[in-house]
Parts: sequence; C-alpha cells; structure tokens
Amino acid sequence: MKVATVGVHVLDTHVIGIESIPDGSDGQLVETIRMSPAGTAGGTAVVLSRLGAEVLGFGAVGEDPIATSLLALLTREGVDVTGLVRKPGHQTSASVIPVRPNGDRPAWHCIGANGAFTLDDLDREALDGITHLHLGGPEFLGGEAAGRLLAHARSIGATTSLDVLAPGDPDLLAWIADALPHTDYLLPNDEQVLGFTGASSLADGARALVDAGAGCVAVTQGSRGALVVTADETVEVPAYVVDVVDTTGCGDAFSAGFLRGLSLGRDLRGAAELGCATAAQVAQGLGTDAGSYDLESVLAFMG
Repeated sequence: MKVATVGVHVLDTHVIGIESIPDGSDGQLVETIRMSPAGTAGGTAVVLSRLGAEVLGFGAVGEDPIATSLLALLTREGVDVTGLVRKPGHQTSASVIPVRPNGDRPAWHCIGANGAFTLDDLDREALDGITHLHLGGPEFLGGEAAGRLLAHARSIGATTSLDVLAPGDPDLLAWIADALPHTDYLLPNDEQVLGFTGASSLADGARALVDAGAGCVAVTQGSRGALVVTADETVEVPAYVVDVVDTTGCGDAFSAGFLRGLSLGRDLRGAAELGCATAAQVAQGLGTDAGSYDLESVLAFMG
C-alpha cells in the first residue's frame, strides 16, 4: 500500500493531570507533558506507516520550531515529509490538550498553516504510483478543490478516502458536497454524521451520506465501536475493551486501520475490526505515536 495523506497536520501537546486552570499566575504540577504528530492527515499517516504502508505526506507547515518538531516526529515514524511545504508568515498548526482525570480532553487549537494550504502547493506528479489518497480536512480546500484532487487520484488508479475535521453541520456538508461523489470511503464520527444530516439514527445518517455520493461511510462511535454503511449493506463492529488513557487520535487510528485492512484484502467487517483494534492501541497511550504497536502486534491483539 502506497498512500498519500493530504491535508491537516498538527503538533499536539498533551498535558495529563489537569484538574483546573490555576488562578492568576499560579502554577500547577502535572503528571506528563508530551508532544505527538496529529491531524486528520498527519495522525493517520503515522498509524498507516506503523501498519506497514508506504506513506507520503502533503500539507503545509510554518517556518517555526513547531514545524521542526513536527517534521522530525513524522520522519521518525517513516513518513515521507517532502510534500509538506513551508508557509512563511504562518505558524505551524498546533494544539494543547489538557486531559482531566476523568478522561475529558478540551483543547486549545491554532489552525495556522493548515488554513493556507491549497492545491497549488501539491505537486501532482508526486502522486504517481500511489494506491490510495486520504484527504484529511477537506473543509480547508472546499468541496470543489477537494473533489478535483480526489478525482485526479482516481484517474491514476488510486482509491480515495475523506475525513472531516470540523464538527458536523449541514452548512459544512454543503461546503464539501462536491467532494463526496469522488470519495470511496468517508470516515466521520457519529456526532458529525448526525450533525451533517439531521437524521434520527446513525444508520439513517450514514445512508444519507451514501445517497449524497460517498461509496462507503465508516463511522466511529467511541466506546460502541464502528458502523459501516454502503448502498448494499450495514455492518456494526464493537470496540475492544481496554484501559483508556486518552482518546485523542483514536479516530485517525481507526481510519488508518480500516484503510490498511482494505488494502490487505479484508472485507468491510474485517477492515473495521482492524480499525477498532488499532484505535484501541492508541487509546492506551498519549497520541497516535504512543507505544510500539505495528501490524503484527495489532493482529495478535485481535487474536
């Protein structure tokens, strides 16, 4: 599997042990502070690489120390970062994620260079030979531009997938609607599906997105696992029970596991099971790059 991950790349800083924001200029000791590569493109790229895919990253970063750290972390994970362009005058996208003892994880986020990335920044010849293109954050490009990119990927023989970063909203769905007919696999979460469609059930919402053009909708639903819907079938797969440390990046991990499963010839159920098992690895640590899981260990975890 040779995959291009295009779009949102973020450097996450997790802070574990946050109970409250200190008053005034007071300080507070915490358990852990850790940085990790993230984003609907960057996080998915890391996990795909760990699962044995050849990964080419495309997107935008700034010319700041955040970019230096993010590019180094991605490179360490085996992701080819030559397609990540530098944007002068823009900081690299970053998030600070305070994780409370009960697992809640509010976030402070700076969009940064992700908002400046356009199709003009992507060398289409660099996509030659890919078997899959995954676009994370089509809302930054807009549906028309995202559709052109996905259509090009299909024209060179690649399958396509799409993962939206923003919360579900009918106006956002309209903004990216032109991309859906060129999307083989749409990978939202449950809140996005219900928000996009206004449907009363997750299955109905997923079917509405299939009717809007997506070939398959694979929805993550937190501790309930995943729901996969096409025009012909509906498959539900439970989550694996693990001791959860942090759920940041679990959606990206599911996407990577699901897509890798398909590339290995698994059917939709088997691919979703691999996606859920991969997400379970990420949930047990901080960030998508926590621990040392790979395809062999995830398959062993599945039994």
